[in-house]
Amino acid sequence: MTDSAIEQSQRHDALHEHGWLTESSHQTSEGRVIYVRCAECGVRRVDLQPHPLLPPQSLSREQG
Repeated sequence: MTDSAIEQSQRHDALHEHGWLTESSHQTSEGRVIYVRCAECGVRRVDLQPHPLLPPQSLSREQG
């Protein structure tokens, strides 16, 4: 990703709050890995939910 693409993505992030949709997920020894996509802009991210009663945590930066 180029510097200008990163800057453009960061500006877009400031314009709206992402609404994450789960594309897929699977269980690992560390917890559930969840692949999510923003319904509005299509940016993707990988999250980890270490325990079913805890909210997911971002494992990756937003890509897209």
